[in-house]
Amino acid sequence: MSVITTNDQLVAVCARLEKSEYITVDTEFLRTSTYYSKLCLIQVANEEEYHAIDTLAPGINLDPFYALMQNENILKVFHACRQDIEIFVNEKGVVPKPLFDSQVAAMVCGYGDSIGYEKLVTGMAGATLDKSTRITDWSRRPLTQRQIDYALGDVTHLRVIYKNLTKQLEKSNRSHWLDSEMADLTNPDTFIIIPEDAWKRLKIRSSNRLFNGIARKLAEWRETQAQSRNIPRNRVMRDEVLLEISAVRPEHTNALGSIRGLSPQFSQSKYGAQVLAIVKEVMALPAESLPVLKHRSPPSQNTDPVMELLKVLLKMICQYENVAPKLIATVDDLEKLAENDAAEIAALSGWRYDLFGKHALAVKHGELAFAMKDGAVSLIPLEPVDN
Repeated sequence: MSVITTNDQLVAVCARLEKSEYITVDTEFLRTSTYYSKLCLIQVANEEEYHAIDTLAPGINLDPFYALMQNENILKVFHACRQDIEIFVNEKGVVPKPLFDSQVAAMVCGYGDSIGYEKLVTGMAGATLDKSTRITDWSRRPLTQRQIDYALGDVTHLRVIYKNLTKQLEKSNRSHWLDSEMADLTNPDTFIIIPEDAWKRLKIRSSNRLFNGIARKLAEWRETQAQSRNIPRNRVMRDEVLLEISAVRPEHTNALGSIRGLSPQFSQSKYGAQVLAIVKEVMALPAESLPVLKHRSPPSQNTDPVMELLKVLLKMICQYENVAPKLIATVDDLEKLAENDAAEIAALSGWRYDLFGKHALAVKHGELAFAMKDGAVSLIPLEPVDN
């Protein structure tokens, strides 16, 4: 074990790691006062060694590590890797390939929805994590030995978990299930936030086109400001303030200053002027150019019983097949399926269709009944009923 603080050390370690069949990887970061995560530590391990890379060491160049992440001859093993990969994409535009996420693999193997690392460590590695350093400022130096030991546990125990899950996937012939899940995680677009799409985070329910147009433009402006200034979006403007401005539509500084949640200094600043300009710009647009949000109609009374049947069917199949229900379909997915046979949901394609989707459609149309018998799901074809 070592803490890597120099470029020579990092080059030497990465040269050895690149000969590995797989490596386990984790990161420690801060994201309390910035838009982008501040990378503070990278932990890596293979079968023989494990290291912590001090990303804040003076003069450290992480290029050898990122080259390792792009080496497609080495499998990169993470647990719940979305935040880690988002950091790599923002820092260097790098997505690790190929990829193995132990949280997703555990869901495929029936360990429940979004199982935590600690439970896997206890159950598979027979170890206990030191919780005392879980909440810590990873940017402070020097790091204590306890911090380093805690951080390295995230990659040393992961080796045992990876081997265990791999055996289970092979035994159940489900490795290809995991492959399809990893495809989304290795797409860089998954981790890039486009300011023009920032309005979707607001979950706007209004049918007022002018309100929607202003909210969209303000959300885009806020996201651009947060990215360029590297501060959390709510420090630029809170959601409720953004929506209030969209509803009130202030046309001058005094009106903007009366918005609850905005400081007098903001309304007088260049940012206040930018907000007023956005409101003015959108209000001048022709009505037909303003956005219309399509909201799904509430489910009909006839849909409710179908939804309940599909929920039970999903639970029974997942219990019997030992797979996490969340991996197959969400409640929203089931609602869409209850309304539409051709709903654009994952459960109607690939292995999910074979496992659940085709049976769900058959149940929906009265072609299939189901029951539990001797602990197993019994699917019973039904004869058409003549009216």
